[in-house]
Amino acid sequence: MTDPVRGLTGTLTSPIRGAGMLGEVLVAIRGGTELYIARADEAISAGTTVLIITVNPGRILDVVPWIPLAPDRPEEM
Repeated sequence: MTDPVRGLTGTLTSPIRGAGMLGEVLVAIRGGTELYIARADEAISAGTTVLIITVNPGRILDVVPWIPLAPDRPEEM
């Protein structure tokens, strides 16, 4: 059984201080929220929204900072 969190976003509740270090991410799933262990290739501060790219054994998620796409807004005159 695979964990359905891959491709979802979550919020870091504790920072990832650098490559190879661990933090925690809160993910909204199954009508509630769950905490997972998170790791990344770079430091990411607590409170940052992240995208889950890989689910590993032991509830360890590989994450990257989430950069939402915003529609182009017309310039104001």
